Amino acid sequence: MQIGPYSLKNRLIVAPMAGVTDRPFRMLCKRLGAGMAVSEMITANKALWTTPKTLRRANHEGEVEPIVVQIAGGDPQMLADAARLNVEHGAQIIDINMGCPAKKVCNVAAGSALLRDLDNVGRILEAVVKAVDVPVTLKTRTGWSQEVKTALTVAKMAENAGIAALALHGRTREDMYRGAAEYDTIREVKRAISIPVIANGDINSPEKARHVLDYTGADAIMIGRAAQGRPWIFREIQHYLETGEPLPPPTVGEIRELMLGHLDELYGFYGEYSGCRIARKHIAWYTKGLAGGNAFRQQMYQLESTDEQRLAVGEYFGRLGGASDRLSYVVENDGMDRDDVAEGETCGA
Repeated sequence: MQIGPYSLKNRLIVAPMAGVTDRPFRMLCKRLGAGMAVSEMITANKALWTTPKTLRRANHEGEVEPIVVQIAGGDPQMLADAARLNVEHGAQIIDINMGCPAKKVCNVAAGSALLRDLDNVGRILEAVVKAVDVPVTLKTRTGWSQEVKTALTVAKMAENAGIAALALHGRTREDMYRGAAEYDTIREVKRAISIPVIANGDINSPEKARHVLDYTGADAIMIGRAAQGRPWIFREIQHYLETGEPLPPPTVGEIRELMLGHLDELYGFYGEYSGCRIARKHIAWYTKGLAGGNAFRQQMYQLESTDEQRLAVGEYFGRLGGASDRLSYVVENDGMDRDDVAEGETCGA
């Protein structure tokens, strides 16, 4: 998989997800087998460039190359300026968001709302590609609605504008994350253009990854929600693609240490107060479906310090390890509601 001058180690990419793919998560996913990870989207609104949130999202210290920054907005010049700024701060690939279905993004004519104005799509693609001397990629959806599917048109516009790779989510904006992603449109787009195509949507297992790659002919796959609480899915998929055999479940001890390390990175990145609260959703995702997970989460949500939180996680996984050496999921849904963990606006899948 090649994007501009960057040759990725494999065909597995972490989807950009607001509130999820911060630097600690991206670095963890890369360590566990992802070939590339895309940052949370950074606004093109200059008035917000110096806010703590934006500055934190633009922090790539120690991150494995290539550094990919996603920008979001609806004004071509503002997006071009945002692209230049992020390249100055270390971005090696710029990704344009034309796929986020969140209301707060679409209400300002950004994200997937752009799919209703193809003239502006063309202006944005041209402006951003001309603004920087690094590869520019595009993430989008199959269209605004089932009646208005624009993926093929946008894909050809992207290729003509000099976009280096296209990530396509197999849903329309109207679909949000409901129903099943479809891959026929991705296959059609792949056959119609020559730039790399990245398939996205509902890829949640090694077997599904193999199927999507084979069916669509895509050059790579992008994984979002399935990596929440299971960042080792990338090494599982890579092993399966290479051997046709599934990896055994990871040991409880390994995941305990992996998770504690992730928490330490979150605490260091966000500080005591925010780190404790942001870690809650990750802990919830890690423990979904595990024995006693629901009761543990209810206890964990009440903890107010990072020391207490870290100790509780260590003890919980210690108990799991006493019952089984390997990680074992007992139920698919053990009472955890996605809204209970303050997921935020997730724009990848």
